[in-house]
Amino acid sequence: MDPIKYLQRFDAYPIEENYLQDLARLQSLHMQHIPFENLDVIRKVPIYLNLESIYDKVVNQGRGGYCYELNGLFCWLLQQLGFDAKMISATVLKPDGSFTKPGTHAAIAVHLDTPYLVDAGFGDSTISPIPLGGERHTDNSGTYRIEEIEEGVFQLSRENNGEEKILYRFTLEEKRLEDFHEGCVFNQVSEESPFTHQDIVTRATPDGRITLTDTTLTRTINGKKEKQHLTQAEKVKLLKDEFGIVLDEEKPLQK
Repeated sequence: MDPIKYLQRFDAYPIEENYLQDLARLQSLHMQHIPFENLDVIRKVPIYLNLESIYDKVVNQGRGGYCYELNGLFCWLLQQLGFDAKMISATVLKPDGSFTKPGTHAAIAVHLDTPYLVDAGFGDSTISPIPLGGERHTDNSGTYRIEEIEEGVFQLSRENNGEEKILYRFTLEEKRLEDFHEGCVFNQVSEESPFTHQDIVTRATPDGRITLTDTTLTRTINGKKEKQHLTQAEKVKLLKDEFGIVLDEEKPLQK
């Protein structure tokens, strides 16, 4: 695997120092160029927690992926670049107010002067590292805060229009990519998984986000959302033009 080729995949370049601004730039560019997507899940193409196969999919094939793929590969890159980075697990809060299967979301912790949460695989979320000390962080997707709700357990929340919503809880216990095997299988096959029902493809933009959910396109620009229903032909064209993904419904996407 070639870190330089991976950097070129999301329009980045090698860094000389491991500062917060360098980490933030890498995360932002990664989330703007490499989409969060579940297209293989919907088409029943198995996803394996193997960095070489993930690298081939994301870098060589120009695809995206979901949390295990995106954060697994991005964590490897950060380590190659000299960052003190490790994978961690999180438990996501569902829209109905209950939590998902414990520890089935993969994220990254990076220690600089203080620990930061880095997540390039959560879809519509912050594009920058968030400190764990309770400080508020704002970008064009909302205002975020991490608080320690009990010893060693942290909670990520986002505030929009004055309302704070919990996104997930996590610890700083280091995980290996293979530790997420059960969660990866669950999220590929379970009816309770949010990824087994319809296509989801999303990436950040300089002023917001573009998201495809089945055949509904949502463009978020400076907090304002515009929705558009697409025909199948329009969907195929959008995937190619906006996400660099060529969709062939006659065969699986992954080689």
